[in-house]
Amino acid sequence: MTVIVTASYQKKLNSHNKVECSLCPANCKLDEGKYGICGARFNRNGKLVTENFGEIVTARIDPIEKKPLYHFYPGSVIFSTGANGCNFKCDNCQNWEISQEKVPTRFVSPEDLAEQAGWKGSIGIAYTYTEPLIWFEYIARVGRLIKEAGMKNVLVSNGYINREPLNDLIPVIDAANIDLKGMRTEFYRKVCKGKLEPVLETIRRLHEAGVHLELTNLVITDLNDSPDDFNKLTDFIAGLSPKIPLHLSAYYPTYKMDKPPTSPARLLEAYDIAAEKLDFVYLGNVMLPGKSDTICPNCKETAIKRERYQIDVSGLKDGNCASCGQDLNIVR
Repeated sequence: MTVIVTASYQKKLNSHNKVECSLCPANCKLDEGKYGICGARFNRNGKLVTENFGEIVTARIDPIEKKPLYHFYPGSVIFSTGANGCNFKCDNCQNWEISQEKVPTRFVSPEDLAEQAGWKGSIGIAYTYTEPLIWFEYIARVGRLIKEAGMKNVLVSNGYINREPLNDLIPVIDAANIDLKGMRTEFYRKVCKGKLEPVLETIRRLHEAGVHLELTNLVITDLNDSPDDFNKLTDFIAGLSPKIPLHLSAYYPTYKMDKPPTSPARLLEAYDIAAEKLDFVYLGNVMLPGKSDTICPNCKETAIKRERYQIDVSGLKDGNCASCGQDLNIVR
């Protein structure tokens, strides 16, 4: 069952039923019958509609650390789901089978999804795996139900959305991990087929609004892995708050990209640069002892010990460092 829903954020253009989608900065201008870059929103009889409302490509219970969120209810699990499609076309997409290709989906009503959200002790719903922002209408509806039930809504996103729809969505979002893919306009244009500045603006706005925020940067060999890249990334985050956690992840060849995998040495270089100005830096997709632990920036004691998804929070007290009481920007 496909539910066709009138899409939010559209503008009729003055030529032959043409319509513009203003949900994301792609601002697709669509002739009759044409789809936007996301593959979910299309022009039907001069009106923008979406066919992905309630259409789920996958669903499972995940550790919250897998999002990755290390400072939001550490050690908990969260019901995780996603739609088919994306408004980026990254050459290195790690989930290209479901984000860049049309795949079978199943319909789950907002009410049914909200009911499933509490399975197995889940704290709520993470909208993830592909790009949740192209699921705007569905998340807005489900998100309200989740908030009413006293649970949490989490976005794992590329951050590619226009300001007005972002402002409308923020009231239902409790936490977000935004994939900040690089700090150069050219990188976004060539690798992601998108723009950098709107992503930076989304990050700024989420931070201003008080949404719990963590950032991920996938370090890609020879593309965004220079000391200058790491310094620009660090300076941007520190300019907002040094307490925003940064996750640096290793790249592996996938989809259309065959660059060599990220070397541990390059990840450690990025870690060292970021840790000069940021309180919480983590390395992902690699087994490097201590680099996924939460270390108190004041007394240097280990507050949270992580070995893959085995989490020891004995170094925490009420979300603060148990040793010295330092605020660790942890939501519990």
